[in-house]
Amino acid sequence: MEPIKKIIIASDHRGFELKEFLKLDSSIVWLDVGAFTAARSDYPVFALAAIKKMHEGHVDGVVLLCGSGNGMAIAANRFKGVFACVAWNADVARVAKQDDNCNVLVIPADYIQQEEITEIISSWLNATFKGGRYAERLALIDTFK
Repeated sequence: MEPIKKIIIASDHRGFELKEFLKLDSSIVWLDVGAFTAARSDYPVFALAAIKKMHEGHVDGVVLLCGSGNGMAIAANRFKGVFACVAWNADVARVAKQDDNCNVLVIPADYIQQEEITEIISSWLNATFKGGRYAERLALIDTFK
């Protein structure tokens, strides 16, 4: 039996409903850092909370949700050690992990249905980073100033 994954999850108001749906999956330990209601909120607040929690360690990844996914990805990628990728289907999520070592999966909540999201999360969690030349490419990013 596969060990239970521990995932930090956060959303703004536009991703709140899907976030709450995901938390029904008891095969994952979800560490929810907000938003805690569907009232209007600002995604950078929750991206920051999630990445701070991630930097504390002992998690298998982060899932962020907002309307287009772009805002959360921009906010999360400001932090060292974060490889946030927007995924709108299972194939994109899998390749994000395999090729780009995505440790923060960003879901565009306005474009994803409940029926799709569990497959997207599962595909990402079950993928393995290829390393090698892909790791070399990611290392180049740390040389940017």
